[in-house]
Amino acid sequence: MTNTQTIVALATPAGIGAIGVIRLSGPEAIAIIAKVFKGKDLTKQASHTIHLGKIVDGGLVLDEVLVSLFVAPRSYTRENVVEISCHGSAYIIESIIKLLIKNGARSAKPGEFTLRAFLNGQLDLSQAEAVADLIAANSKASQQVAMQQLRGGFSNQLQQLREQLVQFASLIELELDFAEEDVEFANREQLSKLIHQILKVIGSLIQSFGLGNAIKQGVNTVIAGRPNAGKSTLLNALLNEERAIVSHIPGTTRDTIEEVLNINGINFRLIDTAGIREATDAIEQIGVQRTMEKISQSALLVYLFDASTITAEELQQDIDSLQKPGITMLVVANKVDLLVSREVWNTEYLKISAKEKLQIEELKQHIYHAAIKGNINDDETLVTNIRHLEALQHTEEALKRVMDGLHNTTSDFLSMDIKQALHYLGEITGEVTTDDLLENIFSRFCIGK
Repeated sequence: MTNTQTIVALATPAGIGAIGVIRLSGPEAIAIIAKVFKGKDLTKQASHTIHLGKIVDGGLVLDEVLVSLFVAPRSYTRENVVEISCHGSAYIIESIIKLLIKNGARSAKPGEFTLRAFLNGQLDLSQAEAVADLIAANSKASQQVAMQQLRGGFSNQLQQLREQLVQFASLIELELDFAEEDVEFANREQLSKLIHQILKVIGSLIQSFGLGNAIKQGVNTVIAGRPNAGKSTLLNALLNEERAIVSHIPGTTRDTIEEVLNINGINFRLIDTAGIREATDAIEQIGVQRTMEKISQSALLVYLFDASTITAEELQQDIDSLQKPGITMLVVANKVDLLVSREVWNTEYLKISAKEKLQIEELKQHIYHAAIKGNINDDETLVTNIRHLEALQHTEEALKRVMDGLHNTTSDFLSMDIKQALHYLGEITGEVTTDDLLENIFSRFCIGK
């Protein structure tokens, strides 16, 4: 990969707006803008300065703009970077970009600015991926997790693990040089202790993916139950708007309805489903099938039952049939406003009235804690990327092979497994990369970032 060309792209969203920001990066960025800028000589200005002037194409003034200069290496990409703030007309933006290309720039590819930041050592690979996560963040929690990773918390933790492993790997390699003398330079007990410590850290990081992924992607939350249990009423109460049609007629909901609810900074994708029962017609049967599919794909199941009509046997039968491995179930008693003397059998069940909006805020907190299972610590490292998870799992497997063969395997096999662990850790931070890997990662970025 080469960084000799200067690239250009629109950094703000496409479409008409008050302003548009056009970004250039590369060795000729300042020289190119200087050719078309009427005002100060930009090639003689200091870094981190802003200049008012006009963009001109020959004798034609395209726009009056502000030009921000970032001289290498004090920029996002560690190259010369120029940002042009112009009026947000699509015609003006297109005309300026065409003019810059005519004067030596080329159109940037998706994620190419951040790719250059990575290649130039400004960011490691996990930090670069955090940039994309930060752009895509749609909740407070996902923003905080992305910022923590962008600041290098995850990278620093992995770097410490790598440094400790590299030290022992070098001693194992030294043993290979003296194989005929049958000497040990790497203390096996110390290595065992180190591997235990690293496995503990890696195990914790792998375990954190469930929470990290929930924060990043949101939590699939299905509201299920028998017909007329009040599922649609509950959806409306949680959203505080009339999103779903409510009727006393059983089977009103024939298809799933999905909405997003933010609770304590976490997005929950609420899915209202058709009532679970023997279908009376083909359309309802499809609705029930989709309900079961959504339940199997969910992370959290809110099972709602009508406390005024259901029997204890029916309730237990439903719970037993809906419980699935890997799915957290929250059982909620609805319509408690209709209860006179009858009690709900299990006092652990949260009692609400969706119609009267009783205990709805309490239910939200139950939903949050059922999904998150503890408080989110701003300083805690959470794995949110499936690529990182897989690399950590491969690292764990390699280190377990080291542990298994510590006292009955030759140094060359130990060295091989330690190198494998180092390889997979290096894949996360970008110390080990391929062009295909980088293409796959940065092609998902938006153009201009």
